[in-house]
Amino acid sequence: MYAPSEAARRSGFSLDTLRYYEKIGLLSVGRTSGGRRVFTDEDLGWLVLFRCLRDTGMPIAQMCRYAELAREGEHTAGERKALLEEHATRVEEQMRLLQHQYDHLREKIRFYEGLGDST
Repeated sequence: MYAPSEAARRSGFSLDTLRYYEKIGLLSVGRTSGGRRVFTDEDLGWLVLFRCLRDTGMPIAQMCRYAELAREGEHTAGERKALLEEHATRVEEQMRLLQHQYDHLREKIRFYEGLGDST
């Protein structure tokens, strides 16, 4: 069991983000008898996935849909897989675009390097 501050540290999310994820139903966090939130290893596993999805640009609504499907049970595995495949396709497209833009930047840098140091 982890206190919210430890879950935030381990996940890289802020406490506000963890509260927000709980508020919108993305994450269901247990509580102590005193009402304090506690995170489990399973919760941290979800946070690792949410970090990946968020960092790769998945909208919150899709993240919520994925979590909802997971809570519904094993019979939704195909739909969850399809959701992740669609997202992976978008990530691949973004990676191709970024690679193209990166190559363009490197080309410009080489151009300036060819001019020599004029300062």
